[in-house]
Amino acid sequence: MKIPESGRYVLANASVPRAFVEAPGESEIALLDILIEDGRIAAIAPAGSLTGDAVALDRGMVWPCFVDLHTHLDKGQTWPRASNPDGTRAGALATVGADRAAHWHSEDIRARMDFMLRCAYAHGTRAIRTHIDSIGVQPWISWPVFCDMRDRWKGRIDLQAVALFHPEAAADDQWLGRLADLVAECGGIMGGVPYMEQGLDDYLTRVFGHAERHGLDLDFHVDELMDPAAATLRRIAETAIARRFPGQIVAGHCCSIALQAPDEVDRTLDLVAQAGIAVVSLPMCNMYLQDRVAARTPRWRGVTLLHEMRARGIRVSVSSDNSRDPFYAYGDMDMVEVYREATRITHLDHPVGDWPAAVSTTPAAVAGFAEARIAAGAPADLVLFRARTFNEFLVRPQSDRVVLRAGRAIDRTLPDYRELDALMGTA
Repeated sequence: MKIPESGRYVLANASVPRAFVEAPGESEIALLDILIEDGRIAAIAPAGSLTGDAVALDRGMVWPCFVDLHTHLDKGQTWPRASNPDGTRAGALATVGADRAAHWHSEDIRARMDFMLRCAYAHGTRAIRTHIDSIGVQPWISWPVFCDMRDRWKGRIDLQAVALFHPEAAADDQWLGRLADLVAECGGIMGGVPYMEQGLDDYLTRVFGHAERHGLDLDFHVDELMDPAAATLRRIAETAIARRFPGQIVAGHCCSIALQAPDEVDRTLDLVAQAGIAVVSLPMCNMYLQDRVAARTPRWRGVTLLHEMRARGIRVSVSSDNSRDPFYAYGDMDMVEVYREATRITHLDHPVGDWPAAVSTTPAAVAGFAEARIAAGAPADLVLFRARTFNEFLVRPQSDRVVLRAGRAIDRTLPDYRELDALMGTA
């Protein structure tokens, strides 16, 4: 597929999912011509309507560039030196802790982050939110690196960061206050993993309080385990409602609710909707870690109640989570893979409807990134596929896609793993 070098051309006869475009009709896909001019979408019209230098898509699909709402750029690409011994969450926590203590200096983090961002950019992602391990002295190493990378990647990938810490770290309110100051200075988001029952109210009071003091949003890892008694999601919603929290709250994972009784599910989801909490599911990583018992086939998918949440108006997204680290051995920061696997795992099909928004328009709106729609006046940041239907799109990996940024095709060459050999001790 040849993209003109000139500043004006038409993407002719494009199949555009209706989740991304305002167009008459009721089918899941609209057939359109898209006029690109000076790096922006100048006009959209029914297929066959626009004239000019044409790229004949022959009904190939056009999507906006992707938004990845939940990643771990500071952990990624450590698998060769920090593989998970048994594939469990406990094994991952122990392995990451040892690797962090031994290797997570500024240049190590910077090199791995840059590698992952180049992967994401080549695959068509334009905005990412990453969680940053913020334990002990690590925040004062990792956050300056993140801020530097955000500046370096400006104009290619918009970046946000969330402070990730466990309740034990947050028990020291003076330390937590220093962390909140750092996060605010870096324009970040407060978060954490409030997994305990005893002391949860105190934890939430302190974290919400520091977020309010600095005007920060919140993004938590919530109820990730196979525990039907877990009620953290409900407690976060109750806290937000009681405090009239003014910011945006995102809850990641939220797996345990899938094991709860229907009345408890209804109670919790009603509160989540009332509090305006957005939910992000990480289906690939959760399936990898959960219900893993040696020599036994897993019984449990480990994903949250996306359909029930969306039916209540709760904004839901799906995202990458970890990539090639102890929490998930695989992944390449490719949102096509994320969407394809999420569709298969959580049945985002029959009909597909507006589920494609879960990797684009919805996370963009939740995080406050630029709108991810295909509309006149919007930047021509698009991904072009040969697939003409959702079935063709979901069957193949779409490795032949073309990524446009400001209307021009980018170099989609992926970085070579050999670049990391020196850091991994495999040179």
